Amino acid sequence: MSFTADAWAATAALRTAIEELAFLTELGEGTLAPAAFRHYLEQDALYLAGYAKALALLAARADDPDAAAVWAGSASVTRTVETALHADLLGSELLGPASAELLHSPTCLGYVSYLVATAATASYEVAAAAVLPCYWVYADTGVRLAATARSTPGHPYARWVATYDDPAFQESTRRARQLVDEAAAATPSAVPAMHRAFALATRYELEFWRSAHAQETWAHPLG
Repeated sequence: MSFTADAWAATAALRTAIEELAFLTELGEGTLAPAAFRHYLEQDALYLAGYAKALALLAARADDPDAAAVWAGSASVTRTVETALHADLLGSELLGPASAELLHSPTCLGYVSYLVATAATASYEVAAAAVLPCYWVYADTGVRLAATARSTPGHPYARWVATYDDPAFQESTRRARQLVDEAAAATPSAVPAMHRAFALATRYELEFWRSAHAQETWAHPLG
């Protein structure tokens, strides 16, 4: 069995918890409170800025030119395509304009800090495993929610769901999985640490959506 298949199976309990989150259940049904979705989008915009940095660091550390090109391309797409999606959604009638000033929530800051630090200081193999759940969990979620979103007239979050059900995103996820499998096969000694990185990033995916539903903030904001 490949590394990614093993890692996916090993995180089954976490993924079940993700599937059962109130945030995703309500998002799929179209009943999620706009305030919760807005909080999520604003935090996701902050997260993706950090994720793009992690991908760029990963690209710089890849020995294989093809792998470097894939990670660098993903960093570029993250900065442009998904940023445009957030801007569009945040400017919609449902959500209104973006906030003038955004502050990372505790969970968002923790996740971003973990990914950037891992991409900068861990081995290439471990860093690749750490960035993979963001691809794969979203691709899986997009497929799961798509049927309901497409069949619900006027679904308020259909565009968001369609982004991650899109064949291009699914293909990007498949390619990222392939690169991680190649890294694991080339360096078997890194596999235990890769599993830990994959599991922790998957846990952060769970916590990110959970914190969005709660509209998490700092207990004692600065200023």
